[in-house]
Amino acid sequence: MSVETNPGVEKKLRLFARLLSEANERVRLVGPSDENVIYEEHIQDALAASRLLDALPPESKFADIGTGGGIPGTVWCASRPDMEGVMADSVGKKIKIAREISEALGLKNATFVNARSEDLAASRREAFDAASARAVADSRVTAEYLAPLVKVGGILIAFKGAKVHDEIGLPAPLWLKLGLSAPSLAPYSVSGKELSLLTWKKIAPCTSRFPRKPGDAKREPWWAK
Repeated sequence: MSVETNPGVEKKLRLFARLLSEANERVRLVGPSDENVIYEEHIQDALAASRLLDALPPESKFADIGTGGGIPGTVWCASRPDMEGVMADSVGKKIKIAREISEALGLKNATFVNARSEDLAASRREAFDAASARAVADSRVTAEYLAPLVKVGGILIAFKGAKVHDEIGLPAPLWLKLGLSAPSLAPYSVSGKELSLLTWKKIAPCTSRFPRKPGDAKREPWWAK
């Protein structure tokens, strides 16, 4: 599957692929360094998920956790200039380069912060209409990272591989601990790879228990309590 964009956006995203490829030689921001692979696999992956943002109105805000070189956040900011994106990563070098690339692209709606998801949620609790994470952690852990960031009525988005079922087979009432609906799974393919998008709706506020301290999400599974 290849997602079409208007010529102006495609030109900007092709430049993004080239700049990301060049920067990848200095700091590992994304798996491949070939700019065509970056565009056809990683940028197209972000574009495939961007349809989930279509229902969000102008001036909506999203957070991209563990953004690395800026995927999907930079792609979404380029394709939705009416939205504000906040890209966060715990590695300062990655954020510095991702910010420089965004500035070279002329994006005015992208902000980059060197922070963990827990720190961002503490300072901007339930402030976003959407939050995403791409290949960050087990889906249940990812849900804990994202849930405190999203306001009631918003959506959580996790990029996963095809074999994700073992990570989401929880009774629906358990997800309510995070204020979430049960997840919805949508299979898709990019460059012949079978992938999955997981989405949750934020249907109730998070309790004061979340966000927890960094590391707690992996050490003490919330669904086992």
